Amino acid sequence: MAAWLSSELARRAARRIAGELRRRGPAPWFPSCSTVPVLGPTAGYHRGFCSVRHFAGDTAAANAEDSDNEFAAGDLQQVVDFPGGKLSFVGEMNFVPESQRERIKCYRVLDDDGGIIYSSRFQEVSKELALKMYSSMVTLQIMDTIFYEAQRQGRISFYLTSNGEEAINIASAAALSADDIVLPQYREPGVLLWRGFTLQEFANQLFGNKMDYGKGRQMPIHYGSNRLNYFTVSSPIATQLPQAVGAAYSLKMDKKDACAITYFGDGGTSEGDFHAALNFAAVTEAPVIFFCRNNGWAISTPTTEQFRSDGIVTRGQAYGIRSIRVDGNDTLAVYSAVHAAREMAITEGRPILIEAMTYRVGHHSTSDDSTKYRLADEIEHWRTARDPVSRYRKWVQGNGWWCDAEETELRNSVRQEILQAIQVAERIPKHGLAELFTDVYDQVPSNLREQQRSLLDTIKKHPSDYPTDVPV
Repeated sequence: MAAWLSSELARRAARRIAGELRRRGPAPWFPSCSTVPVLGPTAGYHRGFCSVRHFAGDTAAANAEDSDNEFAAGDLQQVVDFPGGKLSFVGEMNFVPESQRERIKCYRVLDDDGGIIYSSRFQEVSKELALKMYSSMVTLQIMDTIFYEAQRQGRISFYLTSNGEEAINIASAAALSADDIVLPQYREPGVLLWRGFTLQEFANQLFGNKMDYGKGRQMPIHYGSNRLNYFTVSSPIATQLPQAVGAAYSLKMDKKDACAITYFGDGGTSEGDFHAALNFAAVTEAPVIFFCRNNGWAISTPTTEQFRSDGIVTRGQAYGIRSIRVDGNDTLAVYSAVHAAREMAITEGRPILIEAMTYRVGHHSTSDDSTKYRLADEIEHWRTARDPVSRYRKWVQGNGWWCDAEETELRNSVRQEILQAIQVAERIPKHGLAELFTDVYDQVPSNLREQQRSLLDTIKKHPSDYPTDVPV
């Protein structure tokens, strides 16, 4: 009886709708309309879009005698528990817009003159911490200048600077604990510097000598330190992102009071690993911080050719990840954002995405000439007017914590220490060629032994083509 009644009520509703449509006359259908053509035996009639009726029993069937308006409203008010969550319905076909009307705002604490912006909220820093952060930023700046010059002199084969991104390096590192795991890209040597990597250790890696932890196998700037929980830099873009999620999930399983943080540039977000990592982290609720250095350029590709979305921060929401956009040239803003992100990641067990807006003042690397694809005036503007080191110094000095005499002493001292480190690194012998074939297999297989013999024979035949400072 109930089934017959349901069928009868449906037929009556269809007849009422069809009669109304005949009185109105035919009309074209557009995506914004609330009716769609019916295919099949009832062609020529129309029904409400997504208006399949559901009856819970005799009571619902009796209520079907209500007006057509009530019939439609009741259907739209229904909530269906689809896989993944409950959903309600609307009668209009509305597409989600490609972007928001306004860009997501950028969190900032210091203005361009180093003054605190009125009503800004930030994590307080002590005088001791503030001075350590500033001296580390200056050290990183000088280190980049001297090592870059060393490459130009032919003393090392390659280098890559962090000019313009000193605040990102040092401030983010200062907000972490020593137990947090760092998976860098390659423009974060300041994080390692903050953790205690000495200038001599940096020089040893760049020169690939016997004191280099990578045994000279990696190209320069590919630093790493087990002691400091800093994964070795890997050249392929964005491969560290899913690895960071795995490391963070391991920390979560072991109930560690720590998180993982991984750094990457705006260009890295065009890699599939970025999307896989964010989804992986959101689903597993891994305590990982994704830190994007949006510096405007992926080598020579500008962000306008990388994506059409409002930067990177909007992508976090798409994957269900809490996100923030921050002024990457504002030391206090970066420190406060990472400090808060770490707290949320660990206590709430969730991933966090930070987009730091900055500018790559230097060339991509010593293999690049950025004046070929961007204006020199633009570079100079960011190097001077928006330099994060100068901006932070104004705040520190404004607090009465720093003076010009201390500035001069610091810069002279750091410069002398770096020059000394280079001289020492150059004198330390290189690893022997035999190290090329070790540390992969427990027992070196026959094919590698054959390759080693072939290499030694070639060197004997053409000794002038190989460096004399590498033991055979």
